[in-house]
Amino acid sequence: MQELTAEMEERRKKVESGGGAERIEDQHRKGKLTARERLQALLDPGSFVETGVFVEHRNEGMMEGVDAPGEGVVTGYGKIDGRQVFVFSQDFTVMGGSLGERHAAKICQIMDLAVHTGCPIIGLNDSAGARIQEGVDSLSGYGQVFYRNAIYSGVVPQLSVIMGPCAGGAVYSPAITDFTIMVDHTSYMFITGPDVVKAVTGEEVTFEDLGGAGVHNRKSGVAHFLAGSDSEALALVRRLFGFLPQNAREKPPVVPCTDPISRSEQRLLEIVHPDQKRAYPMDEVIRSVVDDGDFLEVHALFARNIITGLARLAGRPVGIVANQPRILAGTITIDAANKAARFIRTCDAFNIPLVTFVDVTGFMPGTAQEHGGIIRHGA
Repeated sequence: MQELTAEMEERRKKVESGGGAERIEDQHRKGKLTARERLQALLDPGSFVETGVFVEHRNEGMMEGVDAPGEGVVTGYGKIDGRQVFVFSQDFTVMGGSLGERHAAKICQIMDLAVHTGCPIIGLNDSAGARIQEGVDSLSGYGQVFYRNAIYSGVVPQLSVIMGPCAGGAVYSPAITDFTIMVDHTSYMFITGPDVVKAVTGEEVTFEDLGGAGVHNRKSGVAHFLAGSDSEALALVRRLFGFLPQNAREKPPVVPCTDPISRSEQRLLEIVHPDQKRAYPMDEVIRSVVDDGDFLEVHALFARNIITGLARLAGRPVGIVANQPRILAGTITIDAANKAARFIRTCDAFNIPLVTFVDVTGFMPGTAQEHGGIIRHGA
């Protein structure tokens, strides 16, 4: 029995070492944490319980004899501020974090367990995409993950953190989760990379300009938050999680309120000018009203003529939707309408009341908006 125990411990150590010291060092040189370091930073100390430690691929075809510790993904469950969550963290040091059949199976198992126990799902994404050595089995694995993203939408919160390259099939799952966080300068999302773009269209573009964190936060709206580092992104997840319930049947967590609910905020008279033609910062109005000025803006860099975010009133989480007079006079554009609608749906799914701050002249006029479908999107 002691020999078997020793053998199991040896196998566990091998899995925990991922792709080896050299690849781990390369990860650190890029300013990135490893898959396991990320989980340590995200979860409460000592709370992580790993599942599927010894899962392996079929060891046949093009994968015969290929070593892939843990199948390139660390899965399990742990706690954030004492509340249970289910997590997966892709390991780029193992075959570039590519998704194969068993890699996908580990993620799907975690997603199923999360829903069966009514707990949120958090995915830390760092993947080169489908594992081409496994062919259609890899693509089928993506389908299984996407299917669960869809049927579990609005059932439990789903959060995605993009912490490295996410190409091809790897981008679709984060795009249909509730919130997506990207790390600046180290994370990328695109269907096809710069080389394919050049071969097909002749267009030359860098990784950053094609699918960097700035692009998806400011232009496409695919990402909701921009973080400066892995550590900052994981701290942001913990903060965001504090506003969300465990599942759609529960209320968001209430915290003790230290901000007197009966206070009078004279500063509002200074922020909102009597001259209606003078724009004012709506975000300052919001921070003056909510508890302790604590406002977590969602999609802060995208469609800035409308503001969405999370705050607390009397200790209870609320969703904020507001026009921003300083940007396009607060008019509603196609992007602004989509941004607000998606945020409202998320709040509705997870029992978060809405507070609106309205100062709007109407919808943005012009052929670009009309031809883009402002009637459909605005409705």
